[in-house]
Formats: sequence, structure tokens, C-alpha cells
Amino acid sequence: MILLQSPLVWILALVAIQRLGELAIAARNTRRLLQRGGREIGRAHYPLFILLHGSWLIAIAATTPLQIRPLWSLVAVFVVLQLLRVWVIATLGPYWTTRVITVDGAPLVRGGPFRFVRHPNYWVVVGEIAVLPLAFDDWQIALIWSIANGFLLRHRIGVEMQALSGRDTGSARPVSGL
Repeated sequence: MILLQSPLVWILALVAIQRLGELAIAARNTRRLLQRGGREIGRAHYPLFILLHGSWLIAIAATTPLQIRPLWSLVAVFVVLQLLRVWVIATLGPYWTTRVITVDGAPLVRGGPFRFVRHPNYWVVVGEIAVLPLAFDDWQIALIWSIANGFLLRHRIGVEMQALSGRDTGSARPVSGL
């Protein structure tokens, strides 16, 4: 019965459901972009992101006692990060995907959170990979997965910038969003 009473279980379940829903949206958008003549760039690193995000949730579940009470203020920060993620997805619309897909002639997104920062979804991911484990006093998971995520994002951002290199990037932001 403690399983159903644990905030950890409920929060991780909601995050997992959200991620699966996002993967479904991303797969649909990827399929449509490829049908429009889009090209995937940097396919080889994509499985590493799936591994990183999946293992992050598993690590939190495996190392956190079920009876631990979260620091609700950090859970609230995590919720705000999810709202920012929704803003990014809504702004990119049919161009949002978890892969790097480029479509010749497609508009460069300059609205929404892209007006303020480059790669807003990656900033969200950086925050959530640190904040969720910290909400459960799991600083080791926050540290290890943040470092791994930093290495992957460094590579990924380079791939995205290369994909956009022939286009007018001025103040534009890349159009993918793992």
C-alpha cells in the first residue's frame, strides 16, 4: 500500500507518461517532416538521449526510498519547467521533434521562448534533470545525469547549428526539442 501513497511513485509515473506522450508527438511530427522532404541530421546520437532520459528516471526510482517526502518547492519548480516545455512544443508546433530534422525552406522559429534564449527546451531539460532528483534529496543523480546531459547537449547543439548553417540564422533558434 505504501507504493500508492508514495509521492515519488506518483511523480515519476506522471513524468514517464508525459515523456511517452511527447515521444508520440515527436514521432508523428518526425514522420510528417520526413514526408515533406525533411532530412534527419546526427541520427547516431539520438539513442544516447533515450538512454540518458530513461536511465535518469530509473536511477531516481532505484535510489530513492518510497517513503521520502519531496521538497515541494522543488516539485513546483519542476512543474514550472514542464509549463515552459509545453510553451516550446506549442511554439514549434509541427516542427517540434526529439530528433534534428531540417526541411529546406521551413521557417526559422523566432517567437515564443525563442525570442529570449537559444535552445529553450535544452534549458528546460538542464533544469529538470537537476531539479527532480534534488526534490527527493538525490544530489548524486542530479550531478551525474547533469554532467552526462551536458556532454550530450554540447554535441547536439553542434549538430543543430550545422543543420542550420546554410540558412539565415540571425536571431533564429534551432527547431528541435529533446
